[in-house]
Amino acid sequence: MNRTLMSILKILSKENKIIGSKEIAKRLKMYGVNLSERTVRYHLKILDERGFTKVFGKEGRIITEKGKKELETASTVEKVGFIINKIETLSYLSDFDINSLTGRLILNVSYIPKTKIKRALKVMENVFNSPFVMSDKVVIFKENNETIVVPEEHICIGSVCSVTLNAILLKHGVPVISRFGGVVEIRDGQPYKFWALISYDGTSLDPLEIFIKSKMTDIMSAVKNGYGRILASFREIPIVCLDKVKEIYSIMLEKGFKGILMFGQPNQPLLDIPVGMDRVGMIVVGGLNPVAAVEEVNIKTYTSAISTLYDYQAMVDFRKILEKFE
Repeated sequence: MNRTLMSILKILSKENKIIGSKEIAKRLKMYGVNLSERTVRYHLKILDERGFTKVFGKEGRIITEKGKKELETASTVEKVGFIINKIETLSYLSDFDINSLTGRLILNVSYIPKTKIKRALKVMENVFNSPFVMSDKVVIFKENNETIVVPEEHICIGSVCSVTLNAILLKHGVPVISRFGGVVEIRDGQPYKFWALISYDGTSLDPLEIFIKSKMTDIMSAVKNGYGRILASFREIPIVCLDKVKEIYSIMLEKGFKGILMFGQPNQPLLDIPVGMDRVGMIVVGGLNPVAAVEEVNIKTYTSAISTLYDYQAMVDFRKILEKFE
């Protein structure tokens, strides 16, 4: 079974009600899958024929017991590698232009209880004012729209995903290899060493989401004192692209973006992580650091990392969102 069919089954399995193709198409975007309603109906017909879904007229479908068992026994091959595929797919599909600041970039979305949103935003404020985010641009969703599904009694906040860096560089002809997501110790405001690493190639879950729920970060200490633990990733670029990447990153800084904490030396380990032949390592901030800080103060969140593409022009400065909730 291909990943599109698997994603549809996952969406149906999370619901206890009938869902139509239009709603499924919307939710598929959260899995990095962009399909028209017509194409979704084609895939649903395949699932119907296999007995994994049941039709309820024009209302839509529900997942069958056979479909649930198929999800449970899905092959490891189908599961492993999902995140790296998502990174590569959304990096290619993003049409964001750093020079004109137009187009769609990659968004992380996090769901926070309405009763906790004011406190959560105050916690995030410190992180958004630090070097440990990609950008201070965010978007708030209070109800469902064509891109995001918002659970009841929650507010959704979308922030710039660090994979946007891959997309920007790819548009300039620079291939980026995302190798690890991890937790980096910060000393004197600079990356010192990795505390933990998970390969993007070997997981169906986003490593940074795992580290957040495992309470392995100390973002607030890193922000306030220069000593702590943050979310970051290890990426590689070809040596021949290093000067070009530094040039592009200078433009990013001028345009209000951040992201790269450290460049390595050609063919040399960076924070004790070896690189491939003729490559250079980079330490890149995790786009979920603001959410990790919220979890540190015991506010429960649900996050979908590397979630979807979103128009940059529709995003606003974090401080404007903060003012609305004060």
